[in-house]
Amino acid sequence: MKSLPSIFNDVIGPVMRGPSSSHTAASWRVARMAVQMISGNLKKALIEFDKQGAWTTNYEEQGTVLGMNGGLLEIDMSDDAMKRTENIASERGIDIQYKISSFENYHANSMQLTLTSDSGDSLTILAASLGGGSFEIQKIDGCSVNRKGDLYELYVWSEEGIENNLEAFDTDKFKIISEKTPSFHFDILESSEAFDEKLISQLHSIGHVIKIAEVHPVMPIVSGRQSDLPFSSIESLLDYSAQQDLSLGELGLLYEQHRSGLSVEALMEMMERIIEIIENSIATGLAGTVYSDRILPQQSHLVEKAEKRGKILQGSIVNKIIENVAAIMESKSAMEVIVANPTAGSCGTVGGALKSVADEVSASKEDKILAYYAAGLVGAYFAMGPGFSAEEHGCQVECGASAGMAAAGIVQLFGGSVHEGLGAASMAIQNMIGLVCDPIADRVEAPCLGKNTSAAVNALSSATMAVSGFAHLIPLDQVLDTVERVSADMPTCVKCTGLGGLAITPAARKLKDQLEKLKIKEAKGH
Repeated sequence: MKSLPSIFNDVIGPVMRGPSSSHTAASWRVARMAVQMISGNLKKALIEFDKQGAWTTNYEEQGTVLGMNGGLLEIDMSDDAMKRTENIASERGIDIQYKISSFENYHANSMQLTLTSDSGDSLTILAASLGGGSFEIQKIDGCSVNRKGDLYELYVWSEEGIENNLEAFDTDKFKIISEKTPSFHFDILESSEAFDEKLISQLHSIGHVIKIAEVHPVMPIVSGRQSDLPFSSIESLLDYSAQQDLSLGELGLLYEQHRSGLSVEALMEMMERIIEIIENSIATGLAGTVYSDRILPQQSHLVEKAEKRGKILQGSIVNKIIENVAAIMESKSAMEVIVANPTAGSCGTVGGALKSVADEVSASKEDKILAYYAAGLVGAYFAMGPGFSAEEHGCQVECGASAGMAAAGIVQLFGGSVHEGLGAASMAIQNMIGLVCDPIADRVEAPCLGKNTSAAVNALSSATMAVSGFAHLIPLDQVLDTVERVSADMPTCVKCTGLGGLAITPAARKLKDQLEKLKIKEAKGH
């Protein structure tokens, strides 16, 4: 059975800190998996980025160092200690170095990790960030693998292989993947459940086994528990919704139930917790945030002040959307806890729009949860298509995707139909096809704030048009195909490299120089 994207693994999440889910969250996850693979305590890490890749110009500014350090140090993303990982590494005597080099790789967002422990064990990993915090470990010590952090795994290095030593165990409970190199055999045992300690002990007793690593999932939804969905394509989804009289939010919940194997009650609680974190990030932003390494001060509070002075429209929902979107983005830029939705660069759109509309229509807790599941389902189809990597496709897959997701969620809050929800998503994404990614000074703040705000207002207008009966003309699946096709025509310099668009204007270069000088000054002060 083909593994589908999970709403929690791949769309609404991860819960994180830092400016970029591609850089920060994916790096944290890769590092968190890698450090489980070495024997002993981590002593030294070399992280390399290919000189032809997309991260050479911005890996530090966009949070790769923050995320990688945190994962290697085994610090939870929600822990305030994430704000000082370099100091913690120094305190623990762990040497973490970063280098631009050249190595064989398959993705613009590739990273190579070489880890050494205090017991002398070493490990080399090739990995890639796929967008929105999703990742893939592609090689371990030169062996080709495809690890996504969503399973319980045992990695076994041996001289002869282990398949003939497992007769006493029920091998139907796990899958074995084997590869042989000139130096060793490499076996991966994967399961949707934690491994029996007896099996691990048995493996350790095999004379020709060199090393065993037990790796736990780093994703919130464990794979391998998936069951067949009653729909697959967007067309069949529409047919099924008509037959069963289900809303788009209910279909999103059903989708994740089949994907995760979890109960409806558990999934409702998971989404409720996600909404709490998003709304807390709005409250945090509005209360005021301070962080030295950013280009925008707090601005979210200015909307209410302007409204009170009669300078802008009174009581407009657009005012609330701008305020809420800005508050989330400010929390992100201050390294507070946020939810990537579907990415950190587009984290303000869905949360800002749905909070504003939910408040306006006095939505219940359940109404909001179903709105997020409606948004998540649209995001899942986006993940099946182009995905969320701005380095591959530009901001049309970040703010464009979030606009489509938010539009579907708003239709759910309006009580609209599945057809209207998908139509709203189609219109919202159509309006943002071709959107470039050109963060100023390599910080995911501007023009990201304006793009998130535009995406959220676009979502509201698209939902309003769809529920009013406007025609979206192009089906959602064809819009997603178009996004991928257009991205192939976009130059690499406008795909989150800092080498094109607004990022190379004189004003942007001046801001970047000022931030770099400030950072040097602060480092000397410490």
